[in-house]
Amino acid sequence: MRIVHFFLVLFFTLSSSFSCFAQTLFVNIGTGGITGIYYPTGGAITKILNQSKDNAQIKAIVEPTSGAVFNINAVLGGHLLFGLAQTDRQYQAVNGEADWITKGPQKNLRSVFSLYPEIVTLLAAADSGINTIADMRGKRVNIGDVGSGYRQNALDALSSAGLVPHKDLTVFEYKVAQANTMLQNGEIDAYFYTVGHPNNSTNDATSGSRKVNFVAIPITDTFLADKPYYQKTLIPLAYYPASTNKKDVESFAVKASLVTSAKVSEEIVYTVTKEILENFENFKNHHSAYSNLTIKEMLKGNSAPFHPGALRYYREVGLLPGK
Repeated sequence: MRIVHFFLVLFFTLSSSFSCFAQTLFVNIGTGGITGIYYPTGGAITKILNQSKDNAQIKAIVEPTSGAVFNINAVLGGHLLFGLAQTDRQYQAVNGEADWITKGPQKNLRSVFSLYPEIVTLLAAADSGINTIADMRGKRVNIGDVGSGYRQNALDALSSAGLVPHKDLTVFEYKVAQANTMLQNGEIDAYFYTVGHPNNSTNDATSGSRKVNFVAIPITDTFLADKPYYQKTLIPLAYYPASTNKKDVESFAVKASLVTSAKVSEEIVYTVTKEILENFENFKNHHSAYSNLTIKEMLKGNSAPFHPGALRYYREVGLLPGK
């Protein structure tokens, strides 16, 4: 399946308009694990595209992946037409930081639009003694698998608290679905997960037989000045009544976003952008994480330059200046 998609994507990215296609145009979207919100978000986008009467030749496909880093690399490598990624990962890729420090700036990465906030979430077993992030010293903590977007968020959170992975705590590097089970089984004491709220995985984690609490991650203005893609926020506990917390929990967040490559044709990106924004209320109804999303907010927080196809639509409808 991957090989088939590779050749389909290679063909499409070399094309400049829909008129080139005599048959169905396959648009694949890299998402994340099925326990998070990337997967249903990709599903919402593909459903709207596949139901379009104006562009019946489009057939959108959701691809579950390991997350943001994988998606960005797959988009840049021509294996995916679109991918969901955190806006901090956009920033790091474009500037050649973090996972791209040895590769250098990824100049072909392009933004389409941003979506809901993704909050850096730290869950701990109530019996672990972890009530603050500093309490994780000497504990067993899952920071996320390689290729996931939230792994770097976990490292940043630990750094902000003066904790050094592998030195100050025992580090695990599993997917969040595994971490959830490991926490309930007593194999780890806590785990990080950057995700929109509410989500089923976090609900499952807080509803298990082993009681679980959210741990606050306070950050300083100096931290924010150094990492402009982050913003302070609160985890809304109304979604998780089974947790042991009594009030909303302080943390920080990025935004989910849809990215593509500069090599993807303008017409393809224009059409995807147009279909989602002109069916905006339909899109919002697919998940409660989009409840506070507005069209104007979808143009904020994007760290990579807008793709010409997206830019063309935004200018046509007056969301951005220019022609």
